[in-house]
Amino acid sequence: MIKIIHPVAGVLAILTIATFWLSTAFSELFASQPVVTLVKTTIPWGFLLLIPALAAAGGGGIVLAKGRRTGLIGTKIKRMPIIAANGILVLIPSALYLASKASSGEFDATFYAVQGLELAAGAANITLLGLNMRDGLKMKVRLRRRPA
Repeated sequence: MIKIIHPVAGVLAILTIATFWLSTAFSELFASQPVVTLVKTTIPWGFLLLIPALAAAGGGGIVLAKGRRTGLIGTKIKRMPIIAANGILVLIPSALYLASKASSGEFDATFYAVQGLELAAGAANITLLGLNMRDGLKMKVRLRRRPA
């Protein structure tokens, strides 16, 4: 069951973060202020999906690793604290701050500075999660190629 939950949760997590990122970028570039407000105030609700997906992916990965810490598994495990720290220390506080500012209609320089930080941190997490997905797929292919 973990062999199904881990990749599904990982895909769900990366798609959720990508949706947040793209929604933010497109609303800022092409939409009106009320749409930006809607996007920024909706994103924190997405944490109800994102946080359990990340926890399931990370926990499932640890179970599947079976104590191994070398090779691609080790590389994936080394990325996870960076992903988690980025989310906990930058992305979640930024999203909550931006939701508060947007709901108050305060689109000032601080809003846009935090927005830039959030977009950069989000892009970093998308990249790191994508690398973990790539490495996971490489490991899956290697396991299938082994002789019986």
